[in-house]
Amino acid sequence: MIRPLDIGTLRVETNLVLSPMSGVTDCAFRSLVRHCSGAALGLVVSEFVAAEGITRDNQRTLSMLRIEDRERPVSIQIFGSEPTRMADAARVVEQAGADIVDINCGCPAPKVVRRGGGAELMRQPERLESVVRQVREAVSVPVTVKIRAGWDQDSVNAVEVARLVEQAGACALAVHGRTRVQLYNGSADWELVERVAAAVDIPVLGSGDVVEAGTAVERLAAPGVSGLLIGRAALDNPWIFRQVGDLVAGRLPFAPGPADKVAALKLFRDLLRETLPDQAFMGRYRGMACRAVKGLPEAATARRRMGSAASVDEVTQLLGEFLAGAGDRAEAQQEPVAEPAMGAG
Repeated sequence: MIRPLDIGTLRVETNLVLSPMSGVTDCAFRSLVRHCSGAALGLVVSEFVAAEGITRDNQRTLSMLRIEDRERPVSIQIFGSEPTRMADAARVVEQAGADIVDINCGCPAPKVVRRGGGAELMRQPERLESVVRQVREAVSVPVTVKIRAGWDQDSVNAVEVARLVEQAGACALAVHGRTRVQLYNGSADWELVERVAAAVDIPVLGSGDVVEAGTAVERLAAPGVSGLLIGRAALDNPWIFRQVGDLVAGRLPFAPGPADKVAALKLFRDLLRETLPDQAFMGRYRGMACRAVKGLPEAATARRRMGSAASVDEVTQLLGEFLAGAGDRAEAQQEPVAEPAMGAG
């Protein structure tokens, strides 16, 4: 269940981890989830950062290395395929204050695999071994790796890759139970995650299809699995780690009300203003507001209105008004119970 997790020399207070998500898990979002979920969240991981951009001093790339003490412990994930460049990037990441350097061997995006990174490394075990070994030698903080099940169903090699990265010096491993070809379709193979955990001595964390707190509790009971990564579920529900902790402790899971959601959006606004230029700010802010109404009656109408709002304050006001009336709309949409017809039995 929920317990501390030792990753090399670093002790993480719980084994629940915010998964890396491209374009999402920047400093602002990581801080928001840490605020909403509190002590139940053990570790946050950055969106993947290109080693090439880091080593070429690309300012936009370097801005992705921003870390605030409020979100610690923090893992920064890097991707690339050249061992020396990855090692050089890892040194910069450590100097930026990362508590862990994570190597991306699981991203299925074409733009990443075409450059030899992400899941492509699972098809090049010798190169992967060199990447992990040189990164491990370059830094003093723990080095971890995230992988997939394999490239496709005919080349599921997660167990072999896990043994390789352990021997190369990785301190922990995260396994997403889908192949690269699957992308995010189908179901994650958690039996494979368990087989990987049985094959190595380092902590193995599972990833995939943890969509709500109840599912997380079930996955925490998987044999040998040391912890969980939760990603997409936290997009709509940054309180999910707190809810998992509640369930494990035998409490009713925290249910955020309208005031909680509006307060979280205002906090996210302030966090974004610290980190994003004006031209990027509004899109991220609207996106979070639209996710806050997911699953509620007439959510599409609310998203359209917020999408055409002219200012941040208008988005916030529209969200508050919509959430305040959500309960009344839900009751109005409920079908009345039909009276039984005479003579029915």
